[in-house]
Amino acid sequence: MPAQTIICMKWGTRYGVDYVNRLASMIRRNTRRPTRIVCFTERPEGIDPGVETAPLPPITIPERVQWLGWRKISLWQAPLLDFEGDVLFLDLDVVITGSLDEFFDFEPGRYCVARNWSEPHLRVGNTSVYRFPVGRMTYIYDDFNRDGERFLARYRNSQKYISGEAKDMVFWPPEWCLSFKHSLLPRWPLNFIKVAPLPPGTKVVAFTGKPDPHEARDGHWPVKSPWKRLYKHVRATPWIAEHWR
Repeated sequence: MPAQTIICMKWGTRYGVDYVNRLASMIRRNTRRPTRIVCFTERPEGIDPGVETAPLPPITIPERVQWLGWRKISLWQAPLLDFEGDVLFLDLDVVITGSLDEFFDFEPGRYCVARNWSEPHLRVGNTSVYRFPVGRMTYIYDDFNRDGERFLARYRNSQKYISGEAKDMVFWPPEWCLSFKHSLLPRWPLNFIKVAPLPPGTKVVAFTGKPDPHEARDGHWPVKSPWKRLYKHVRATPWIAEHWR
């Protein structure tokens, strides 16, 4: 059986190599099939030797956004290493809580993505968890690479760009991918007294913005504004420690 491929990206200093290594450990525990793990990064030092590393793919990108999420557009080019077929992308700040193998069985050959939790009624995917067919939708990269400023003026972020331009897109089953902040965290004021639950059937929990996984695990939401402390609160969440390792 050929290996299924799961990739991630690490650039800058927002996340350390410990995030890459934890992600690889979670992938191994939650796949039963042969799985190839690849991290695209400009700093491979310290990454688990079981993870393949490769330089960040080239892209013509305006200076002001070159280290933001727009860089993920570079993954839509072809060739991309020696990849073929469907490749699953995971952000570094996710917690894997269930089997990943089903992500490769769902709607093969199509662009599959988590529905954006903050805009559930719109056709917008959240690219914390997505699978794409290498070489079949290269216009996503080619168009931006040719004239990035045009799309920066039209779209607020890269996932809106992909959602707006993709000719084919399907959402994962809604119970597979959840947002810690938007799906699980109890609403104010219950977030002060209740721990965020982990529903059955959840495979990936995304930590968009703050808190990060280690912060939610420990019950710490870093905020500077005294007013935000009145409502931005998270209780220590034991299931994160169980899975995020």
